[in-house]
Amino acid sequence: QVQLVESGGGLVQPGGSLRLSCTATGMPFSINTMGWYRQAPGKERELVAAINARGATIYAHSSVRGRFTISRDNTKKSVALQMNSLKPEDTAVYYCNLSPPYSAWGQGTQVTVSS
Repeated sequence: QVQLVESGGGLVQPGGSLRLSCTATGMPFSINTMGWYRQAPGKERELVAAINARGATIYAHSSVRGRFTISRDNTKKSVALQMNSLKPEDTAVYYCNLSPPYSAWGQGTQVTVSS
């Protein structure tokens, strides 16, 4: 059974930084492309960034390029999202999952960017 556990969210001022972490168990982590997704209130969930099994970033949403960096540690079955220069429009619940996503989702972690 796939389990995804996200952490690291919080309240931050515009221009600030956060680092999100996710651990994934119950599947062969090291061979899967992983992604970070987000869902803002009233909007569809969207893919923010994706990283392949070898650690190369294969996708970054146009709105986060140059600000967000995705990384992974296959030994720890974890994937991280470093978010810099945060903007109010980055406010959302952030999730990790495979890319394309597995049917089950974790609880997500709330990121709120506000002064």
